[in-house]
Amino acid sequence: MYIIKEIQKIANKIDGYLHDREGQLLYNLAKKCKGRGVIVEIGSWKGKSTVWLAKGSKAGKGVKIYAVDPHTGGYEHKKFGEISTFEEFKRNIEKSQVNDIVIPLVKTSRDAAKNFNQPVELIFIDGDHEYEAVKLDFELWFPRLISGGIMAFHDVISHPGPKKVVKEFVYKSRSFRNIKFVDSIVYAEKTGANSLRDRLKNKFVFFLNNIYEFGHKLKSHLPQSVKKIGKKIIG
Repeated sequence: MYIIKEIQKIANKIDGYLHDREGQLLYNLAKKCKGRGVIVEIGSWKGKSTVWLAKGSKAGKGVKIYAVDPHTGGYEHKKFGEISTFEEFKRNIEKSQVNDIVIPLVKTSRDAAKNFNQPVELIFIDGDHEYEAVKLDFELWFPRLISGGIMAFHDVISHPGPKKVVKEFVYKSRSFRNIKFVDSIVYAEKTGANSLRDRLKNKFVFFLNNIYEFGHKLKSHLPQSVKKIGKKIIG
């Protein structure tokens, strides 16, 4: 737990929209990688999630992380003019002492996938959140994911694009089992053909995910005083 707290201190100094529980999940997923493939991150921004993945990998087999991002910002950033986040990304990676296993690919997801010929054991998709863009990320990288590998999507609750892609191509797919979620991340294990039991479990997790999303939205509209009371009851 001490190690996690230390990583939190490092990661929380980096701009980004990743919660601590989500960061810890990425740490654990990367730590469990057996070295049968590399780790790929689509959308690195300034390196918050990259650091969590890299620290987890270092605690495990030291699997290389390919951080894919053109570093020109998303649509929500470009309205303020042209930006470039690559230099800040590099500084954050170096300060966090993970630059030895992080390989930046300053490209779009499409361009990075063109000549990428390594097997992927874990992929975290957190790039452009428009539906067509998330769908493209899935279509580009799913074939590169090994059987037993993990595919994870960020912002499934707060953005309709990732939510729709996950519903159509993960929950309803015969190619995934052991679907789980932590906050706004949904992740699943790739399999050749899931069983009836797997599909039933996936449907149940989808049901739970919808309940969680409803509770999340309801909570966001509650008065602050009610939220405090709720926290005391839940603990």
